[in-house]
Amino acid sequence: MPVTVVEGDLLDQRVDALVNAWNRNVLPWWLLLPQGVSGAIKRQAGTQPFRELARLGPIPLGQAVHTSAGKLPYRVMIHVAGIDLWWRASRASIVDSTTNAVALARKLGLGSIALPVLGAGSGGFSAAQAEALMLEALGPAEGLEVTVVRFRSGKK
Repeated sequence: MPVTVVEGDLLDQRVDALVNAWNRNVLPWWLLLPQGVSGAIKRQAGTQPFRELARLGPIPLGQAVHTSAGKLPYRVMIHVAGIDLWWRASRASIVDSTTNAVALARKLGLGSIALPVLGAGSGGFSAAQAEALMLEALGPAEGLEVTVVRFRSGKK
């Protein structure tokens, strides 16, 4: 299936799972004030997915894990560690996070996922470059509906 790129809000996507652009999870979740994608997810999902994430321990850079979706209507939430301890993304962390999120979605038997543009924002990577890396890593996404969501603020 082809990968779809849309502009909008990640939390408005009708998919089986969302991908949360998380950090490596080395600090307790309650010490962090999630911003960007994670902040929006926490405001709507509640703290349950983040409590579950904390029990999993540090996520190796570029890897993916899953939790419940909390109060959100998704089957699961996939969390990727796309930024390093210095809060920076790299070519490798973006590509690995993308491919590992897709691999985990397939392993879980999901039919569809939505990902934000990984590495942009707090990761410091250019949104256009990050998106290009993700699309290259995704390829045709056989057997899985994949939506990459470019953030668009509703504020004018």
